[in-house]
Amino acid sequence: MIIQTGMRTDIPAFYSDWLANRLRAGYVLVRNPYNPTAVTRYRLSPDVVDGIAFCTKNPAPMLKYMPLLEPYGQYWFVTITPYGPDIEPNVPPKSEVVESFRRLSAVVGPDAVGWRCDPILVSHEWTVARHIAAFEETAAALAGYTHTCVISFIDLYEKVKRNFPEARRVSRADREAIGRAFAEVGARHGMTIRACAEGDELAPFGVDCGGCMRVEDYERALGCRLRVPKVKSIRPACACVLGSDIGAYNTCGHLCRYCYANADAAAVRANMRAHDPESPFLLGGPTPDDVIHPAQQASWKDMQLRMEI
Repeated sequence: MIIQTGMRTDIPAFYSDWLANRLRAGYVLVRNPYNPTAVTRYRLSPDVVDGIAFCTKNPAPMLKYMPLLEPYGQYWFVTITPYGPDIEPNVPPKSEVVESFRRLSAVVGPDAVGWRCDPILVSHEWTVARHIAAFEETAAALAGYTHTCVISFIDLYEKVKRNFPEARRVSRADREAIGRAFAEVGARHGMTIRACAEGDELAPFGVDCGGCMRVEDYERALGCRLRVPKVKSIRPACACVLGSDIGAYNTCGHLCRYCYANADAAAVRANMRAHDPESPFLLGGPTPDDVIHPAQQASWKDMQLRMEI
């Protein structure tokens, strides 16, 4: 199976010590975000965890634990956008993230790490032309360190509307202009551009619209075939292998204004103060009302030999 770490928070950036402790302990406890007393216990043994998926804006704190991660397959997405602290208050400088990306790629290989350049927002300050120029600069810096760049345009969830009221939906004309230009830049730097949950409108420009964390991506990163159980996608427009996330909402200290996973900054700060790196939970500890059930886990590796034709 695949353990996800990045749909609810940024574990490498803020909770790397906790994750290292959980890997050593061999299990983790995860609350259902909609029914907090319902707790899932995941074993973290390489016998059943074929890979760990990471999504982060700052992989640097996790790099010291790469030997601990070595028994597991890994697939990483590192988000690098062109924005500054007015939109991403606590994200490290882009040059530092690029350097961490390169160091990560040197360990896991370019097939196991992808660049996310999302969400893309268009404004008076962030024009289409400025986005294209910034994308060219970062793509050049990451050339050879990844073969994949995932893009998407800002979604106006209720949390986003509240925390980023000036954000506007990107027009189709701007989406197409950006998609066409990014595909051309990606081709020059050895990267396939993929659209995340954007339908097929960018396909005519050379953008891969088939999903960004697909079974074949994990297979390429892990170096083996996988037999993945069919499950219903969390998002109708998403073709990715998701689920089994061990994070918690309202715990990401980047406090990006476009974030769908944080309700407000005060809640995040309070929750981060409640974090205990020794706890089996990312946030807080056990309570008397907890009902703990073990996750149904099994390796997805397909060990059947095939004759190459």
